[in-house]
Amino acid sequence: MKLYEQIADGRRRLVAAGFAADAAAVDADVLARYVLGWDMARLLAHNREPAPHGFGPRFDAAITRRALREPVAMILGTREFWGRDFAVTRATLVPRPETELIVEEALRILPPGPPAIIDIGTGTGCLAITLAAERPDAHVFATDISHEALLVALANARTHGVARRVQLIRCDLAEALRIEADLIVSNPPYVPDSSAQRLAADVVSYEPATALFGGADGLRVLNRLFARAPAWLAPDGAFIVEFGYGQEESVRGAAEREGWTVRRMLHDLQGIARTVVLGR
Repeated sequence: MKLYEQIADGRRRLVAAGFAADAAAVDADVLARYVLGWDMARLLAHNREPAPHGFGPRFDAAITRRALREPVAMILGTREFWGRDFAVTRATLVPRPETELIVEEALRILPPGPPAIIDIGTGTGCLAITLAAERPDAHVFATDISHEALLVALANARTHGVARRVQLIRCDLAEALRIEADLIVSNPPYVPDSSAQRLAADVVSYEPATALFGGADGLRVLNRLFARAPAWLAPDGAFIVEFGYGQEESVRGAAEREGWTVRRMLHDLQGIARTVVLGR
């Protein structure tokens, strides 16, 4: 069987499992390239040739996992974020494009000189590691309550050569720290508990609930952050935090009640407010 025929069969299996045709096509191509170890150019150049030895069983296994709604990132074991590949496991959230808004704004506002940065709820470490890599003079403290997530973050920090400047701490919020940072960043759990049944199966069944759900209104952890973050922030520092769809006004009100000033609201490519930049 030709390579393109096996890939087309994988697409059909995903469509039969309920995937939209365009999503099935993308996923099948990505999984084929993963199994082959090829880039898109090589796949296009050779897809009319017979499939390499051993491709069929490995590709079938990958398609089966995806048909069960396992995220592509977890099948591959990595997800790209800010141009770098980050290892992901079921102990971590899969990094998402909208979280890059935090990096973009952080790099814009970080002061000159060696800044101190705290990343609360680091997960894969994508924020902490990216900021450390982009600002070689920075020292970054990355916290998480999950030991398993911190092991993933450590592996990623080593992969990207910043392990000496990213200090990983297991604690609630940043309670173990006694510093005043120039910048605090966080992508906390903010999905309302009632939204669990509406989330895609590849999210709710595979990503950790503790990193997804933020109580009845989704603001449980955000409220705690607004109350506690001043203890770890320099007087002229900034706090950049992500929040969920439709939460803009609730987040603004909760932050202002704790004495924060909203400096900016950042919107994703669809024009949806997703990130707030706060100061005291």
